[in-house]
Amino acid sequence: MTPLLELPLRRTTVSGGFEIHFAEEGQGIPLVFIHGGMGDWSSWTPQWDAFTPHFRCITYSRRFSSPNRNELNSTTHSVLAEAQDLVQLLGHWCDEPAVLVGTSYGAYTALQAALVAPERVLALVITEPPVLPFADEVPGGQETRLQFQREVLDRATEAFSQGDADRAVRMLTDGINGQGPGEAGTPDGRARRLRNAEAIRALCVSSDAYPALDRAALKALRHPVLLTHGDRTQAIHLATTLAVSRYLVRARIAQVPDSGHGVHRDNPVAFNALVLEFLREHVKSLH
Repeated sequence: MTPLLELPLRRTTVSGGFEIHFAEEGQGIPLVFIHGGMGDWSSWTPQWDAFTPHFRCITYSRRFSSPNRNELNSTTHSVLAEAQDLVQLLGHWCDEPAVLVGTSYGAYTALQAALVAPERVLALVITEPPVLPFADEVPGGQETRLQFQREVLDRATEAFSQGDADRAVRMLTDGINGQGPGEAGTPDGRARRLRNAEAIRALCVSSDAYPALDRAALKALRHPVLLTHGDRTQAIHLATTLAVSRYLVRARIAQVPDSGHGVHRDNPVAFNALVLEFLREHVKSLH
């Protein structure tokens, strides 16, 4: 198999003329990786060699992530648009339902895509989807959400409004991933986040970047779901993960050791093994 970063990037478009870059490799059941708020197609490098022997793997850059050149001209961008993009992409890429593997805002996107186009989805692996309105439904969650809004999102939005993307990205990285050990604080992690500043700015300036998902539809979801979280993740992610788990009543919940919010990059060995075990159990043609 070819290392992910050596693969050629391909390009397609979705409604509105937005370009989407992606890479793919492997054969068999399609598996689509969906990155988080300050990630891009390259975020899944630690998973590539583990999954491409078993799946036709596709990793893409969401609408405002690099190297896409889409212009942000709206203050209403949200997971609803990202999921719409993903559903269109699945129709372009896949003749059969796909496994969706998403982290953070990518997990949020995968969940919403499964709700609006369940026929396109075979199984879900999601890590800490930030459905922020749900945080209010668990003990201490509302206070945690308001503090996160005040101390992280609002301050980063102010930095963006002042044209200081570097400061905004640093604030968001510390507030979302924490200042402890983890891939987010490495030089590569910082560089990736900075080159994808426009993607997180789109959410910071949005009037409703974190809408609630359809609670009844979540409860009715019949797909196999693996919901993971880090053992040292931030309080806001614990609150939203717990709240989401109450609606995904059939989901398997798993804590990944030695990881924060960036589970798949902080501890890829444990994450990869956990996901492959789950998919061997629920995807019959995977051996």
